[in-house]
Amino acid sequence: MLDVALVMPVYNEEACIANVVRSWHLMLSGLNVDFQMIVLNDGSRDGTREALSAFANEKRIRVVNKPNSGHGPTILTGYREAVGIAEWVFQCDSDDEMKADHFPELWRVRDPCDAVFGFRQGRHQNVARKIISACSRLTVHLLFGRAVTDVNTPYRLMRASAIKEIIAALPDDSFAPNIIISGALASSGARICNCPVPHEGRRTGSVSIVKWRLWKAALKSFRQTLQYRRASRRNNRP
Repeated sequence: MLDVALVMPVYNEEACIANVVRSWHLMLSGLNVDFQMIVLNDGSRDGTREALSAFANEKRIRVVNKPNSGHGPTILTGYREAVGIAEWVFQCDSDDEMKADHFPELWRVRDPCDAVFGFRQGRHQNVARKIISACSRLTVHLLFGRAVTDVNTPYRLMRASAIKEIIAALPDDSFAPNIIISGALASSGARICNCPVPHEGRRTGSVSIVKWRLWKAALKSFRQTLQYRRASRRNNRP
């Protein structure tokens, strides 16, 4: 069993992805841990696939080129592989907004925890995204508890044993599985730690959800979170 499996979803990041993957590989190698990077190319339409081909011979980097299914389902695909091969699962995004340099602190404090969430510091959002982030946080806090500071952070270290059953119960088309996982861990009594991690603005690529699609996606996430909570309550009835 590996120490940690990193799950990184990628979509149209040809300008930065090679450097991002190298930075994570270098950092993890320096920690002297047994690791595997699972880099999932979610049907990118630019040169991302070609950029990732540079890692074809790296034994600790597994590149998966898959049809486009969206950020959430891609993360879930990675999680389902990761929990079977490693004691810890770490998820990060590929846009370099939260850098590899900060991971050692999460790794250092992990032992008493079931999950360590890197909450974003210095994050700048437009008004629409601020509203949606606030609603997501409020929803999780009301339905599941307030243990997680940043419920949708893409910088999270979790014990495989703590999330294995949670991710197995999630539908394949989960739009924002990280939000549900945050809530499920909070309500389960898992030992949760929150660590500040600097967040930098995107310098390359573009966000995958814009304008009206953002609100439509937020409503889908809200509906799926409610459905998960109702199902978990039914299953826990005596």
